[in-house]
Amino acid sequence: MPRIDLTACDREPIHIVGSVQPHGFLLTLDAASLVVAQASANAPARVVAGASLDAVLPELVAVVRRYLDAAPAEDGAHYLRTVTLGPAGARQTYEVAAHRVDDLVVLELEEADASVEEGLDALTPRLRAFVQRLRVARSIEELCDIVAEDIRHITGFDRALVYRFDRDWHGTVLAENGNGVLPSYLDLRFPASDIPAQARELYRRNRLRIIPDAGYAAVPIMPPLTPAGTPLDLSQSVLRSVSPVHVEYMRNMGTMASMSVSILVDDTLWGLISCHNRTPHRVPLQARNACDVLTQIFALQLSARERGAQAEQRLALGAVQARLLGFMAEEDSFVDGLLKHPDDVLALVNAAGAAIVTGDHCRVIGTTPSEAEVRTLYDWLSVEGDAAEVFATESLSELLPAAAAFATEASGLLAISVSKKYASYILWFRPEVVRTVKWGGNPVKPATPDPEGGPDRLHPRKSFEIWKETLKGRALPWSVPEIEAAKDLRASVLGIVLRRAEELAALSEELQRSNKELEAFSYSVSHDLRAPFRHIVGYSNLLKTREGANLSDKGRHYVDTIIEAAFSAGTLVDNLLAFSQMGRNALNRVSGDMNALVEEVRRKVLRDAAPAHVVRWEIGPLGRAYADPFMLRLVIENLLSNALKYSRNRPEAVIEIGRLPPKDGEAVFFVRDNGVGFDMTYVDKLFGVFQRLHRVEEFEGTGIGLANVRRIVERHGGRTWAEGRLGEGATFHFTLPLRGEAP
Repeated sequence: MPRIDLTACDREPIHIVGSVQPHGFLLTLDAASLVVAQASANAPARVVAGASLDAVLPELVAVVRRYLDAAPAEDGAHYLRTVTLGPAGARQTYEVAAHRVDDLVVLELEEADASVEEGLDALTPRLRAFVQRLRVARSIEELCDIVAEDIRHITGFDRALVYRFDRDWHGTVLAENGNGVLPSYLDLRFPASDIPAQARELYRRNRLRIIPDAGYAAVPIMPPLTPAGTPLDLSQSVLRSVSPVHVEYMRNMGTMASMSVSILVDDTLWGLISCHNRTPHRVPLQARNACDVLTQIFALQLSARERGAQAEQRLALGAVQARLLGFMAEEDSFVDGLLKHPDDVLALVNAAGAAIVTGDHCRVIGTTPSEAEVRTLYDWLSVEGDAAEVFATESLSELLPAAAAFATEASGLLAISVSKKYASYILWFRPEVVRTVKWGGNPVKPATPDPEGGPDRLHPRKSFEIWKETLKGRALPWSVPEIEAAKDLRASVLGIVLRRAEELAALSEELQRSNKELEAFSYSVSHDLRAPFRHIVGYSNLLKTREGANLSDKGRHYVDTIIEAAFSAGTLVDNLLAFSQMGRNALNRVSGDMNALVEEVRRKVLRDAAPAHVVRWEIGPLGRAYADPFMLRLVIENLLSNALKYSRNRPEAVIEIGRLPPKDGEAVFFVRDNGVGFDMTYVDKLFGVFQRLHRVEEFEGTGIGLANVRRIVERHGGRTWAEGRLGEGATFHFTLPLRGEAP
């Protein structure tokens, strides 16, 4: 069986059908000359293309000129007046409507019963009563009942329905008024395919449509093309012929006449008032216009009710948001402000659960999926919802099939992105609400193919018997005020984060200023202290040399202690001077051979090591690094010196230098020894100034070397860390950003 294309109805050009219904006739006139351009085949015989209007239908000339002079601003057909045409004894009364299509005036003359006087004047008392009833109605459902009753009374149809579209364009019958001749459709749903997209657009543009007799024979418009060479656009036409599929749909419903009035709220198609009759039925144009007025009044009241309900909800949610803003502002982190007030976080959007998720943390509130499942949502949002600041769905499993596993907790999802750089989200969840929907026929089979009409010719469905469907995997939809409340919270969070960032920036500037002052002070003190310590060492050596014979053993010990202390103090001052210069000197980065640099430093540190110190070096391929060679040499020298120093008590010191595979755009190097190691409890102290984990009596040093290592590496944009165990050695890592150098 060939595959059926159910979108064929969506592509049907129903606005340029080229024909009209036979209960009236149509003319198109050149707006400037009032010459007939086209006429439907049922127009009076004398009305032909090329004829002047004043020659064939002079009764209409004044009517048309007044219409053109008035130049109505509103689109659509405008009722002009009632006229009587034809010779004596065969005169026919017509209701005249007109609208513009480019440079043409489209005149439509609809047959009318001269005895009918159901115009707006006759309907004024009912209109007043209608407005009063709408004003006191307590709900939208009651509003719909009132308009269905009044429309059926004015038109005399067997049944009038108020039909509302949802966001997927499925329709639900909210109200019904009938005389029992036709079956009830109250509370039934109809699939979006019953009213194709282009038909919905015509409903929006042309509020009124009537089919007095579904058994009519369409009347063609002659010639079929306008003077511009295009089919006539009948979007605003009163008499426009309808699709054969729609006529067949009516017959399948058991109706021979129908009328619809569009319900527009903020120029959006909210729904329809749909009227049906078992037998052919005509409604005068003026009565239809009265129905249009009633429907517009109803739409205004409907809009006011919906706006009022939304305003009340916005006020309630606004109070919750104000409290949350205060809570967040009181805390160092907005996350703490939310977590400490879970009830308000959930009340903000009427959710059952929530989660605050970043790359490192996942914190949940209320009824939520598991942390692993929340992480799945986080990963999916980070990819699928990257461009969206706010994401909302009531049927998550339709978008993310894996979400079916936790539909009970999270069939509905509302998410806001609070940081695109670090992919952070606040998520709200709503549980699944299983409900049964009654359809007016099986929505899965909306049409059948016509074997004689080709692949694009469809028949509408024939059955309108109640078909029940159980909907699963869906939550209650998020309302507009709830989504707006989430957006407002996002703006508040971003504002708090921005304020914190500004405070940190101000603090950072102050710290930078203080650091510069401290660097300048330490540089000055270190520089000025170097000479006195050298003098102490020099004069002590002179005293020891020249007066050595006169000194007692205790005196020589005192002098040696002075020399050792002054030398250590001088070394400390030199190291402090070097440390202070680290932040003052500019980096001069080049790409260099790490193995060559390590070999140079290795030879230097070995010259200062004890001759009896046995060392086994294990140096792997280190590749190249992009760094300041002078500063990088200090890093390697400090690390190798420490490795030698803390492993000197081993029978054989093993010092390994290597490079790990690159990670996150960084080259990773390490220096490992089998020395005394350290307790990881104190690892955070290792890289601090003057921080030592061993007694100075055991291992000499100033406690500045590793601080220099960290400062140099961080100035290059890298990181440092260490791992060790007491008595088993230590490993020091440092990274440098990759700049295209070979590994």
